Amino acid sequence: MADDKVKSPASYFPSIEKTYGKPIAEWLILIRARQPAKHMELVKFLKDEHGMGHGHANALVAATLAEG
Repeated sequence: MADDKVKSPASYFPSIEKTYGKPIAEWLILIRARQPAKHMELVKFLKDEHGMGHGHANALVAATLAEG
């Protein structure tokens, strides 16, 4: 099943920028400003406040939290 590859969070970035009209750097700033918060709290914030889909929100949060 070659199509079952796991995508890295960054693989979603071009689609996120196109769909939501902001550069990734702006999204990361918004997420960082809400820390400390749990992963799913941050995903919920992006979904509720910015109308983002779950996969895109999850990818941004994962990438941000992976920064350390």
